[in-house]
Amino acid sequence: MAEKSTTALETPLRDQLDRLAAVEPGSIISLYLDLRADQNGQRHHAGTFLKNSFDEQTRSLTGETRAAFDKSFQRVRQYLSEEVPASVNAVAIFVSTTGDLFETITLDAPIEQPSMHVGSVPHLYPLARLNDQYPRYAALLVDTNSADLYVFALGATTRHETVSNEKTRRTQMGGMSQARYQRRADNFHKQHMKEVVDLLDKVVTQERLNHIVVACDEVARPVLMEQLPKHLAEKVIDLVHGDVKSLEQHELLEETMKALRREDARTDAEHVQRMIDAWRAGGLAVAGVEATLRALDMRQVEELLIAARPGLVTGPTDELVAKAQQNSARIRFIEDDSLLADVGGVGALLRFRI
Repeated sequence: MAEKSTTALETPLRDQLDRLAAVEPGSIISLYLDLRADQNGQRHHAGTFLKNSFDEQTRSLTGETRAAFDKSFQRVRQYLSEEVPASVNAVAIFVSTTGDLFETITLDAPIEQPSMHVGSVPHLYPLARLNDQYPRYAALLVDTNSADLYVFALGATTRHETVSNEKTRRTQMGGMSQARYQRRADNFHKQHMKEVVDLLDKVVTQERLNHIVVACDEVARPVLMEQLPKHLAEKVIDLVHGDVKSLEQHELLEETMKALRREDARTDAEHVQRMIDAWRAGGLAVAGVEATLRALDMRQVEELLIAARPGLVTGPTDELVAKAQQNSARIRFIEDDSLLADVGGVGALLRFRI
């Protein structure tokens, strides 16, 4: 059996979703397990959920089909007991009972609701939602003489770069006048920010990031914004103020994630309204399951808008998500239940009309 085990930090989750969306149809088990330890440091709940789920699926099976499921169960159980690092919070497992697929993706981000799905294709809805909830983004912690630049993805740090320059102190300037001292300090700050912006530009380009959250004090903010070129300034979604030196890494992650969620809620409403308006005007949008599936089949979809709660979608969520991945379409999960309620929980913005 061919096996592939990756972490969502080694490979962008988008690439993993693309690969799974291209899997040939068969009998495929998709498992999402919460591996966070209990108060005693144990993960027994994951094993209990796994056994109960397989028992329920195989209760009515016999012969070769039952044997294939039992073999898959033993392989999954072996993987969980022998190969999963203790630091992992969750895992997604995809295994074919009739083919050679056995793929695992370990996650730092939590899976709040464990689940097991059996179908002809991988069940990608929870994984695609995680990709939307925990995007890769840059978090810049900066003042007038130092900077820490982090890349966060799926609730974990994937990269950390620093810039450090000499502090400007009045006592270091000898007897120079206040005006000369201020000019020199301003030049120090400006040069520092140029270095910071050069680093930010390099990292954003290399990591292909679309979001930047900045944490800075009131002194650093105007100097930074003056140096940011347009293509980076457009990616800054929020500025976190306060005593940036006091922020620990986990606090920075928490604060910047809050900023991302605020921006996400705001833009969700904007994108849905844009879709509804264009659909009603006969423009570049469709609404409802059938029309969206047709547009996906025609590779027209630029962005799929789908309810974050799958029960609100009046259609095949797996098919919608898989086809969007195959189309290289952006998938936006809409957290506000009311926004897509009138169109069956799904719609799309289009690249073109036919």
